[in-house]
Amino acid sequence: MSNLGNKEIFAKNLNYYMTLNNKDRNDLARDLDVPYTTITSWCKGEFYPRIDKIEALANYFEIRKSDLVEDNSKKEKMLNSAIVFVYGTIPAGIPMECIEDIIDTEEIPADMLKGGKQYFGLLIKGNSMSPEYREGDIIILEKVDDCESGDECVVMVNGNEGTFKKVLKNENGVILQPLNPEYQPMVYTNEQIEQLPVKIIGKVVELRRKK
Repeated sequence: MSNLGNKEIFAKNLNYYMTLNNKDRNDLARDLDVPYTTITSWCKGEFYPRIDKIEALANYFEIRKSDLVEDNSKKEKMLNSAIVFVYGTIPAGIPMECIEDIIDTEEIPADMLKGGKQYFGLLIKGNSMSPEYREGDIIILEKVDDCESGDECVVMVNGNEGTFKKVLKNENGVILQPLNPEYQPMVYTNEQIEQLPVKIIGKVVELRRKK
């Protein structure tokens, strides 16, 4: 294998484990006391690190050195994916990166991140959105602060945990509509939207149901 091939493989593996562990180049430069420019050259496949640096990176990610330097088809597939965290609850007032209630991870195509888009997952609890969404389903949501009328979104209301409903907009305000007819809609005026407040934090892009 050529040296160029080694550098490319290492760069792909390094970028994968950075994504998997929610780390960026600044994090590695700070935590490993390595110049940012050096980290960048590794990530771009411009330089191949010394064995002591490979060992330091492996210890940092709690993986084997071979995970960083060897190529295999499974890893190639994973490198085309991104990891999103799945939460059990979305508490109000806490930045998503600080929420500790991470119960799982899901893979999404890396192309979905184009344009700076961000995503998170949420475990469905209860049956207010049945039959389309069942308890135990996982929904993948794009982080947004607004949506179109008819979108199905996670919404924060009056400092409570995020609620998952269909958002229906009109000139007077907004209706958070359950899909299950046994549940009553939640209606808020434009004034209440500002004062409570009512905030959209994510809209559904995908439903995942495990057998």
